[in-house]
Amino acid sequence: MATLSFSIPDEVSEAFHRAFVDRDQNELIVEFMRKAVAEAEQQSRRQEAFQLLTERRTLRPKLSFEEILEARTEVRR
Repeated sequence: MATLSFSIPDEVSEAFHRAFVDRDQNELIVEFMRKAVAEAEQQSRRQEAFQLLTERRTLRPKLSFEEILEARTEVRR
């Protein structure tokens, strides 16, 4: 297991200790870090999907407003 050392503002440290006085704070930090990693990975996947959709947008067939209305009318019949 690795050990991390970092500095945080005193007011944040004090608030953290007050808020989680009855919890194992090492376990909490690990839980928070896991969630942060999962959120970062999810954000990365979303960004990749957005980029792919944006790139493929130029490959989609382009229809006029009238063609779209006509297609919608045909589907609704």
